[in-house]
Amino acid sequence: MSPSRFDAVDALRGMAMVWMTVFHLCFDLSHFGYWPQNFRADPFWTGQRTAIVSMFLFCAGLGQAIALYQGQGWRRFGRRWGQIAAGALLVSAGSYAMFPQSFIYFGVLHGMAVMLLLTRCLAAGQGALWWALAGGVAIALPVVAQHLLTGALSEWAALFNARTLNWLGLVSRKPYTEDYVPVLPWLGVLWWGVACGCWLLLHRPSWLRMAVPALLRPLAVLGRWSLVYYLLHQPVLMGVLLAWRAWWGVTP
Repeated sequence: MSPSRFDAVDALRGMAMVWMTVFHLCFDLSHFGYWPQNFRADPFWTGQRTAIVSMFLFCAGLGQAIALYQGQGWRRFGRRWGQIAAGALLVSAGSYAMFPQSFIYFGVLHGMAVMLLLTRCLAAGQGALWWALAGGVAIALPVVAQHLLTGALSEWAALFNARTLNWLGLVSRKPYTEDYVPVLPWLGVLWWGVACGCWLLLHRPSWLRMAVPALLRPLAVLGRWSLVYYLLHQPVLMGVLLAWRAWWGVTP
C-alpha cells in the first residue's frame, strides 16, 4: 500500500462496494424475474440502500478532509471531479438504454459531483464543528421542505417536484427513477464525513493511518478503484445473468 494512502478509509469504502454488489445482484435477480422483490417499498431493501449510499458519501467526506489536510490543489481535484462527472453521464446513458421510463438522471455520482464541488468551494477555514452543524442543517432541510410543500406552500410543490429542481431534494414526493441521490439531505452525510475526518486528523490521526489487517487488504485495494468498479459492476452482473439464461436456457 502506498504510504500516502489512508488504507483504513479505502477498506471502509471497499466494504461499501462489496455490500453494494450483493445488493445489486439481488436487484438484478428480481429485475429478471428469478427472485421477485419490492426494492422501492420494502424496508429491508430501502434501508440497505440508505446505509450503502451513506457509507459511500461518508467516505467521500473523509476523503475530502484528508485531501484538504494534504493540501490538494484545484487542479488535482478538478481531474478527479471530471472523472466522477463523466461517470455520471455514463450512468445516465446506460440506465436510459435499460430503463427509458425511469433512467438515472441524478443518482449517486451526479449528487457526489455537485456535493464535492460545493464542499471544495466552502472549505477554506472551516473546522469539524462547522461541518457537523452544517451537515445537520442539510439533513433537516428536506424534512422542513416536505412539510411546507404539503401544507402552507403546496402551490410551489409542482415546481420543486419537477426534474428541473428535484435534484435539490426539496420535494414533497420522490421522483420515479432507478436511483435518486439529491443534494439534500445527502450533502449532510458527506459533510459529517468531512467533520469526522477533520476531527480525527486533529485529535486521532493514528486511527486513520492504522494498518489494515492482511485479510482486509483486498478491500482497501477495491476501495482505491471504487469509481471504475462502480461503473463496471452492474454491466458485468447483468451480462453474467443474461449469459447464464442464454447458455443454460434458465428462465424465471
